[in-house]
This record gives sequence, C-alpha cells and structure tokens, in this order.
Amino acid sequence: MTAAPPVLNRSLKPLPAAPVRIVHLGLGAFHRSHQAWYTQHAGDSGEWGIAAFTGRRPDAAEALSAQDCLYTLVERSGGGDSFEVIGSIVEAVDGADAGRLCELVAAKETSIVTLTITEAAYGLAADGTFDGGAPGVADDLRALSAAASGEPQVAGTAPATPLGRLVLALASRRDSGAGPIAVVSCDNLSANGEVARRAVLGLASGWGSELVEWIEANVSFVSTSVDRITPRTTDADIAEVAGQCGYADSSPVVAEPFRNWVLSGDFPAGRPRWEEAGALVVQDIEPYENRKLWLLNGSHSILAYAGQLRGHATVADALSDPACRKAVEDFWDEAAHHLQAAGLDVPGYRQALLERFGNARIAHRLAQIAADGTTKLRMRAVPVLTAERASGRTGSGAALMLAAWIDYVAATQDFQDPLAAHIHAANALEGGERVQALLGLVSADIADDPGIVSLVHGLCGSIAAQSVTPSPL
Repeated sequence: MTAAPPVLNRSLKPLPAAPVRIVHLGLGAFHRSHQAWYTQHAGDSGEWGIAAFTGRRPDAAEALSAQDCLYTLVERSGGGDSFEVIGSIVEAVDGADAGRLCELVAAKETSIVTLTITEAAYGLAADGTFDGGAPGVADDLRALSAAASGEPQVAGTAPATPLGRLVLALASRRDSGAGPIAVVSCDNLSANGEVARRAVLGLASGWGSELVEWIEANVSFVSTSVDRITPRTTDADIAEVAGQCGYADSSPVVAEPFRNWVLSGDFPAGRPRWEEAGALVVQDIEPYENRKLWLLNGSHSILAYAGQLRGHATVADALSDPACRKAVEDFWDEAAHHLQAAGLDVPGYRQALLERFGNARIAHRLAQIAADGTTKLRMRAVPVLTAERASGRTGSGAALMLAAWIDYVAATQDFQDPLAAHIHAANALEGGERVQALLGLVSADIADDPGIVSLVHGLCGSIAAQSVTPSPL
C-alpha cells in the first residue's frame, strides 16, 4: 500500500516566518490568492508577516495552523497548472478570538489591517450610508458601549461582526500608544476606503466620542481595487496538489493567472513594497474602481442570475450562451459611456474579460457569485442605470441585471442575502408592486422612479424566456 504523502509544513518548505506587521480580517481563498500573494512577492517580504483572522467559523484557521500556515497556490490557465507554496501568512486565528486581535492590533509593530469581509459586512443602508440597525450592528454597538464602560466581557457579549471587533482592537491600540495605523479595504465596494471609514466610525460611536476622535486623527483608510478570479477549492484540487507536489495540503487555493491591485491612500506606519509585485499606487482610484465594479463584477452578476435561470452552473458555461453573452455586452456598452478616464483601455479590458471568463478550467460557480445581491447590485447596476438615464438613454442593460436578480430570488428559496427576510416578504406581493418593493431593497432612489420600475418590470422574465442554444465563444 502506498504511504500517505507528508503534510505540508515548514520542515518540507523551510520558508522563514516574517514578523507579524499586517493583520487581516476575512481569511478566505481570495485573500490567500491576492493580498497574501502580493505580500510574498514584495521586495521586502521578509519584513511583513500576516496574521489572518477567519470570519464566521474557525475551520480555515485550524486547517492552516495544522500545516504551519503554509498553503499551495494553484495558478490555473488553459495550458495547465503551476504550483507555488505561499508563506506570507504566519498566524491563522479564529475570528472570534477578540483578545488575540486586540493584542496584535495594539502592537507597535503592526502597521496595517486589511479587510476581505464581503460587501454585506459594512452595514450599508440602501442609500449607502452606515446603518446602525443592520444585522449584528446594533448588538455590536451595545457590546462596544459595555466594553467602554468597563463591563467584563463574557461569552456572547463581545462584538460579533468583523468591524465591531476591529473597533474593539483600535481602542486597544489607542490605549497602548502604538500610534497611527492604516485600514485597507479589499472588498468590491466603490470608494471602499471611505465606506470602511464610515462603518468604523459609526461603530466607534458605540464606544464614545473620544475613540471616534482618536480614529479620525490616527487611522488612515486606504481605498483599493482588487481583481483575481478565485473559485472555491474542490476535493479534486486537493488531490491534484498531493499528486503533483508530493505532499498533503488541506487548504490549497486555485486562481487564474491574472491579478490586479490598485491602491490609493496613506500608510502612516509603512507598507510592503507591493508595487514591486505589480501593484499600482495611484492618486485617483475611482476610474479603476468603476472599471472593475461595472465591467467585471457587473457582468458577473448578470451571468450569476441570468445564467442560473437558464440552467448554467459556471461563468464559462453562462458566457457560452448567446443570450447571456448579449446581456453582458449590452451592459458593457452602457458602462463604457461612463468610463472615459485616460489609461483605462476599456476595449482591451473587455476583451481580456472575455478570455478570462471563457477559461473553462476555472470553474467559477454562479451560485457563489449570486450571494448578497442587494448589496452588490447597489454598486454594480444602480450607478450605470442612473447615469444612463441622466444622459437620456434607457439604461436597459443595467435594468436587465436587476430584472434577472428579481426573477432569480423568485425562483430560488435558499439564496444568501443580508436582507433575505425582506426579499421573501416582497415576493409575497404581485406585479409592479413586487418589483418596486424589491428595487427599494437595492436603492430607494430607483424604487421611487416610476420609469425605472416600469422598465425593470417589463424586463422580468425576458432572459429566461429565450431559447437556450449554447455555442462556443
């Protein structure tokens, strides 16, 4: 009988562990394929170790810790796979361990907190402002108020959201005198640094005005645009790593060859030389954000909802369907009207996306992309729709994205969304009243526009009604 391969650890791959200087919230596949990759490939990577905290469950931290926080990045192209061991994460921690988070953020050596906590975790209201009544936020505000008054924390009373825990940790940094720090959002939100600032300050108000003032004076909020398609790891991926690399890795990550990171903001305590790994540091990030949010993420949403309605499971499958392909191209045409900044090369970016999406060896599941639609559509469909209508055009491409989502939540009972209960309630309505109620969960402004409601209502059912005739790109 063949012996089992050895477990990946630092004795097999003796990568020196760098000191912790970055704390990351949201330990998942994307962070490990993106920010951790850039940190490993920075020119001064030996000075910048990452302590990464999980989100909802401790599983990822436990699995990584069992192999000294090393993992394999599988870069998957149409021509084959390549394998690289990533060692920039040096500590993996259960996100519920607020004590360790406070200890690390309060340390003078820690210079940066990065975030991949998903769009829904920022507690945004439909108008984009911080919502103190969002799920979990009200409880965290009470927990932070209790912590500020010196009440002992017992199980179940500490902040439970990632940003609530971050505020608790920033209070510890203030008390330690460790000085300024940068918070870097890597989530798919327009002006994500500003969104993070509003959310953190909103939660810090639960602690008190002194902490709010300290954060305003000592914490910079960096905006970023991030891009690398990273599907969920499968059992087949784990088996491939064992067969090709000769060791057992419970936590490999699969990603496409393409990667992109654009950053804008201050790092008062320093940062890795990420630009030497290909990152771009700019003064004005908004054009890059919008190009990514609209062209890549927007088309992902169209494919996620329209594709599943038409029986497809992956991005590549959906893009091979002429009806889905046309919906994407029509939306891109609309978005391009509002992407006029120099250097964006929108035609080249679109062509590259078609090639990336068509990589059938990257099985990017539509069900994964479809989650949290009310939050995502607010950034992906609404800005293009309103800009198109302000320019005298219909905005039907963006409206079709919303209509496909409305059809999807009617046809699917187990969708994931922070406003799922409100969606189910709206689905009990009929006709235009139902459409208006659902649009109101995405944006009050578009729900109050009778022309938009009528347009979206008229498009509902249209994408699913077309015949399904898949064809190669």
